[in-house]
Amino acid sequence: MTIPSPQSPQDPAPQDPAPQDPAPQGPAPQDPVSQDAAPRKPAPLPAGPRLTGPQFAGPRAPRPGSPGGGLARGLQRVTASALGPYQSAVVRIGFAATYLFFLLRELPHRHELYGPDSPWHWDLARQLTEGNRAFSVLMWTDSTVWFEAVYVLTLLSAAALMLGWRTRTMSVLFMVGVLSVQNRSIFMGDGGDNVVHLMAIYLVLTRCAQVWSLDARRAARTARRAAEGLPPLRDIVGPVLWVVLGHVLVTATVMGGLGGTWWLPTLLWILWLSAAAWWVVNRYAPQSEPRTLLDVLANLTHNATLAVIMAEVCLIYATAGWYKIQGSRWQDGTALYYPLNLDYFTPWPALSDILGASGLMVMVLTYGTVIVQVAFPFTLFNRRVKNVLLIVMIGEHAGIALLLGLPFFSMAMIAADAVFLPTAFLVWLGTRATIGRRRLLSRLPGRSRTQGNTGTPARADGTDGRPADGPARGGHGGTEEPRLQGGGGGHTLVG
Repeated sequence: MTIPSPQSPQDPAPQDPAPQDPAPQGPAPQDPVSQDAAPRKPAPLPAGPRLTGPQFAGPRAPRPGSPGGGLARGLQRVTASALGPYQSAVVRIGFAATYLFFLLRELPHRHELYGPDSPWHWDLARQLTEGNRAFSVLMWTDSTVWFEAVYVLTLLSAAALMLGWRTRTMSVLFMVGVLSVQNRSIFMGDGGDNVVHLMAIYLVLTRCAQVWSLDARRAARTARRAAEGLPPLRDIVGPVLWVVLGHVLVTATVMGGLGGTWWLPTLLWILWLSAAAWWVVNRYAPQSEPRTLLDVLANLTHNATLAVIMAEVCLIYATAGWYKIQGSRWQDGTALYYPLNLDYFTPWPALSDILGASGLMVMVLTYGTVIVQVAFPFTLFNRRVKNVLLIVMIGEHAGIALLLGLPFFSMAMIAADAVFLPTAFLVWLGTRATIGRRRLLSRLPGRSRTQGNTGTPARADGTDGRPADGPARGGHGGTEEPRLQGGGGGHTLVG
């Protein structure tokens, strides 16, 4: 004899074959409370029951208003996803483009700045790096061929990082190139070079290729093939890069060419070994717990690094503003007048003369610069005020590039400020760029207007990391690249 289990919304009671009081026809009630309004005496359970249904659901989740619920949601948020995918992509593109354009501009003068013809001779640089334990592969040898190879490799890695091709590997090569070139002639840099120096290290630890990258496109194609039941395309470039760079790393470690600090060799070896771990797990156990663990560790590292980048930007503005307050020229509102009358900082003398001739404009810009820099870190808790000051600071750096002739410093600071840009604005900007690119391609001969719309439309992510609206229609409702959980690291041997 079979004894029925207690009634529940998931396990409705069997109907009586001969009901005495039939209920009126209509839809069954959906409210569990109304269904179990009358108390019932549960029937005895058979031996070895299967614990299913809501009465055996396990420990109840914390209530939304409880402290434990907020902590659990926060922990799940920072471990389940890499936050700020669009912001980190803009930071990646901005700093890679800044250093790429800098290297291209200094291409005719590279030997005088960082090469064998530099006033800061190779022997002097060697003595300095041995004293401060700085890292530079240009100190391995004073050969001109080696210098040219390092310079070209740094230039190519900056271009590949900007495009998001093999982002994990290119970010490491970009960091090595930036450190090597800047530590070769440290007196050639300015504040913008210091920012690039720091951000080149931070980018290595971020998953900055989730959107707006060639890696995201490749991952999307792999996902489509998996959805269609096709095997993934065989990757040859990743393992080859991993083997070649592994030989270089081993040789540099044995020869003592990784500088005198401990953190750089440790970081390079962790990155190299973790790339192998990603490849093995993705190839042989893509749905296993080790794959989930690697994702969690990568997300935690990315989110922590993104927080460090934000703190770094706030620290830059706070220290700059408070140091300005202590200067007498900034106190009396005349500090901007002096650089506008120096030949070194006047690429447009006529424009500088017009601006410097107005005492009111000089005073307003001088005091405004101090107020914005000091106030910005305190406005992060108010989104509207923060966005207004962010626009003002970006305009300020654009003015510095135009009036004072410091374009790369301004590009570096604007790229750093981009970490605070709203996600909705970046999604809109990406959509506009996608539409413009498709319109441009549609005007080329031999291409139809609908070409380029292949694939599954993307979904625009909101500020909480979830889709903000429905699928993009024709590319007008989101970016072309979907947000991928593993973008930027783990799909190939070198990510």
